[in-house]
This record gives sequence, structure tokens and C-alpha cells, in this order.
Amino acid sequence: MSFSRRDFLKVTGSVALGAGVTSLGGVMYSTHLETGWLAVERVRIPLKGLARSFDGFKIVVMSDFHLYPYTTIEQIQAAVTLANSLEPDLVALVGDFVFRKVESIFELAPLLAGLDAQHGLFAVLGNHDMWTKPLVITTALENQGIQLMQNSGVTITRGGQKLYLAGSDDAWSGYPDLKVTLADKPADAPAVLLMHEPDLADAVALDGRVALQLSGHSHGGQVRIPGIGPLVLPYLGEKYHSGLYQINQMWLYTTRGIGVIQPPVRFNCRPEVTEVTLVPV
Repeated sequence: MSFSRRDFLKVTGSVALGAGVTSLGGVMYSTHLETGWLAVERVRIPLKGLARSFDGFKIVVMSDFHLYPYTTIEQIQAAVTLANSLEPDLVALVGDFVFRKVESIFELAPLLAGLDAQHGLFAVLGNHDMWTKPLVITTALENQGIQLMQNSGVTITRGGQKLYLAGSDDAWSGYPDLKVTLADKPADAPAVLLMHEPDLADAVALDGRVALQLSGHSHGGQVRIPGIGPLVLPYLGEKYHSGLYQINQMWLYTTRGIGVIQPPVRFNCRPEVTEVTLVPV
């Protein structure tokens, strides 16, 4: 994040005091209840050029796992179980698998491999992954059958028709290259882009070839005060911090993610598993 823990605590502490969040009940709610209170967010997105065979195609989006020390394996298991209950056609994992310790991936990756989707599991890395050992994380995911995409894409075929799924390198600490990422896109297939940080969407939308961008990174701010909104947001997650946006002819959805970083609280900002249903225009 682009702010210090001390600054975050100072801001959240002062506002939370006025909002009554610092009461014992408020503390228990924000640190124990809401951090594990998963929501399912459902959104239908019309894509120009989407083939009829992809009408109703369901993508489950998960992000910002940050396994340990604040997010537990039990919380991730609950998210996996919830995701599978949605019966997705494809699962998109949009980065930040670990927080501080890369070793967490060896427990996380086998659990994520339990996700069930007919057209597979696809992932991109986030900034926290890049700040540990990205090659270790990439290898651990791929060893579990999760396809890691870094400036690359794959054509999904259904009923003889096509959808292009692309994945960008991390925008904060990597080298995203949209030209390379979309190089193999069929001319007749709309593109769905996985990119950890949402605020690159303005540049992506200008390209004109991406119909939908799926991102995470912001955690929705973790603390959202009614009437005010998120108190603090990260670099490249300040403009498009949560929910659905339309930018020119492109859609963007930013998930609030599953895990937390310090301080390990959520208020008015539940963790989410996202169900994106594609429909033709």
C-alpha cells in the first residue's frame, strides 16, 4: 500500500471513534465477523461481439487471498466452497495470493486447485506476489493445474465460437504489455483481461480491443464509512476501487477480494466472491 500502517491507524482510529466502531462490539465485528463474512456479488455484463454460445457464460472472480497471518486457511476454504457452489464455467484469480511469506503458497495452491470449472482456472500475479518470490508462486500454481498468465492469453472455445481470455503482468511491480498480451486474440473474439490493479483501465479502454477487465487489489478500502466511502486506498486502486464501471466501450469490475492486510479489519466492506455472467449485446 502507498501509506504507512501508522497513518492508516491514525485515520481509521479517529473516524471509527466518531462512528462508534471502537466499542468492544465494533472491534469484534470489524476484526472477527466481517473479515470472514463472505458475500456473493452477482453481475451480468453485456459484451459487444460475444457469441451466442457464450450467452450466460459464468466467470467466478477471486482475488487478494493474502494467506497468513491475518487471513486463515479456513477462510480460503470457505471461499472455495462458495465459489464451487456457483458452478462457474471459468475461474479467474486476479492476484495477491500471499502477503509477506512466499511459503504460504504451498498451502494455498492445493486448496485453490479444488476450484471446479469446465474451462479451467486462470491467474495473474499481484504486487504482493511480486514483492516476495514470483517464480515460486508461479511454479506452485502451475503445478496444481492453475494457468498463470503474464502478458499472454488463451482462446476459449464453446460451441465452435470463441472468447479470448488474457492476463497482464502486474502493473505496480511488473511489466504489463497490452500489445503482447493481445497478440494472439482472434479478430472475431471479444477479450476479457485479468489485471490485478484496476486503475490501468483508462489506458486499456483506449486500446479498444478489451471488452471487460477484471481486477482486485483495492480490497474495497477495507474500511468504508457510510456517507464518506473508503478511507484509504492503494496506489493504482484509488479511482476504480470496487464494483462495476463502464469506461468508454469497456467494462471494468473490481472485486473487494477475500483477505486483508494490516490493520486486519473490514467495516462496511465485506470480502467477496464475484459471479460475472456474460451476455451478448
